[in-house]
This record gives sequence, C-alpha cells and structure tokens, in this order.
Amino acid sequence: MKPDSPFHQLLAAPGPADLGPGPRSGVQALSGLNLRTAQALEQAMISGPRAELIRAALLLWHDQLDAAHTLAQEIENRDGSYLHAIMHRREPDYDNAKYWFRRVGAHPCFEELAARTAALLQAGHHSRLAARLLPGAVWAPFAFVDACEAAADGAIPEADAGLLRQIQQVEFEVLIDHLAGKSR
Repeated sequence: MKPDSPFHQLLAAPGPADLGPGPRSGVQALSGLNLRTAQALEQAMISGPRAELIRAALLLWHDQLDAAHTLAQEIENRDGSYLHAIMHRREPDYDNAKYWFRRVGAHPCFEELAARTAALLQAGHHSRLAARLLPGAVWAPFAFVDACEAAADGAIPEADAGLLRQIQQVEFEVLIDHLAGKSR
C-alpha cells in the first residue's frame, strides 16, 4: 500500500486479518470506519462504484463481513467479483469463492500480487508454498483458496497459515491501490 494513500491508515489493525471471518480484537467499529472511509474517499475524490468497492474492502478487512457483502454483491464488474470472491473465501464458503474467482478471470491486481507474494515467500525461503501459489510466477487464486481452506482445517503448519494471512494483507493493499488509482 502506498504510504501516502488516504486509505493506508484505514488498513491499520493489530496484525493481518484472519483467513476466516474473525472477528479479531482491535478492528475498527462499523460507525467509525464508515466515517473515516467517507473522509478518505472525499479526500481522494473517489465516488461511485469504486468508492463502494473501497468501502467494502475496508469493511471486510475490519471483519465487517455482512456489511461488506451487501456492498460487494451490488457491483457487477470484475473488481466487484474479485472482492466478492475474497469475501466468500473469508466467510468461509470456499466453493462460492471459487465461483466468483471464475467470474473474475485474470484480474489486473494479480501481476502485482504475484510479485509481492514472491518477494515475501522468497525472503522466508518458502519455495514449496511459492510453487503452490505462484506456478510459473503467476498468481493462482484457486490455490490460495485451497491453502486457506487447508489452514482452516489445521492441515498446514501454523507458520504457513501466518504467511497466508500476510499474503491476504498484501492482497487487500494491492486491491485498494488498484481501486484508488484508476483514472476518474
């Protein structure tokens, strides 16, 4: 996330979000989050569907799944489908998440997400996880859904689950940067 982004502070939370629905302690309450998001959107001069998607992403990051779902399901474009897929992955409804990722196709965020994930995994020498999530150096959203499901089932080491939470944080940062950076 760009440090000068008006949304940077809105992603501040006590650590990465759970891979599931949460809630984790220290996330922002709905009323305060809505107010701060409205101010950030006004500062960034973003309105319309992009504003609603940013709002939904921030709500989801702060474990406000119902409110995020209400917004995301109303926006029928690739970005809305992407956010909808993430929401269902966290719900957790893995099959529905995959349905929405099929609707997304190759999202413009995937290239940056792959690069940042590769750097994160390479720094920690996690070649096995990199091979799974980045086959051919390309982001594999279905593999990430499967990895999140394995983490929820306790089928992977906690260290890998922690990495998945960090990758999910990168995913949110990249998506919000994408949404905030589109031409008006």
